[in-house]
Amino acid sequence: MTITQAMILAAGLGTRMRPITDTLPKPLVRIGGRPMIDYAIDALREAGVDTLVVNVHHHAEQMEAHLATTSDMRVLISDERDRLMDSGGGLAKGLKLLNAERPCLVMNADLFWVGDASGEASNLARLSRFFDSSRMDIAMLCVDPDKTTGHNGKNDFSLAMDGRLTRYQDGASDPVVYAGALALLPTFLSDAPSEPFNLNRYFDQASEAGRLYGQKLHGHWLTVGTPDAIEPAETVVARQRQKP
Repeated sequence: MTITQAMILAAGLGTRMRPITDTLPKPLVRIGGRPMIDYAIDALREAGVDTLVVNVHHHAEQMEAHLATTSDMRVLISDERDRLMDSGGGLAKGLKLLNAERPCLVMNADLFWVGDASGEASNLARLSRFFDSSRMDIAMLCVDPDKTTGHNGKNDFSLAMDGRLTRYQDGASDPVVYAGALALLPTFLSDAPSEPFNLNRYFDQASEAGRLYGQKLHGHWLTVGTPDAIEPAETVVARQRQKP
């Protein structure tokens, strides 16, 4: 299956990235000469997405101006200027702009990867094919902890042989980190409150029902949460560009 609609979560304040984010939204911070959100947009474009929702709040006018330069996708703005909705509330609000009966990809604007396996389908294309709404509420892209840069070292889930994810417990096998990309049907959040809430609520709901699945990404995953994380991320991106 090719999933053709997506949302990027991009409305956060980026408080840990200050003072850079005093004047710039975090998704527009440059890594390897490019705004971080552009890595997410490129990955979605490569996977076949043609309709994209992006939520905005912090320095929203800068975000809108940058997104206006994307001419090969239909880009819709989920405006959170009046009220920041957190990850879950922001997703639930933004999904209302998309077709509720068709699956959707979701990405964070400040998490990305480099080095998809050469000659194979991209990570998001593989995730799209992997997602099966008859068995899954959420299919999540995950990464081995040793293939990350900028991560805090915390393991998020354990990945079972059949692909199911459960919350990581000390000593559990096959620990993975949530890589900031997932597939779902928008109807999974149809009962979401109109108040701000964290998306972890729905991760736990899907896991408890045995309907949270994961697939490991190919390549190296980066998160840039603070100014001192920029240089290590730049090094990884530069090293990847030097590969033949």
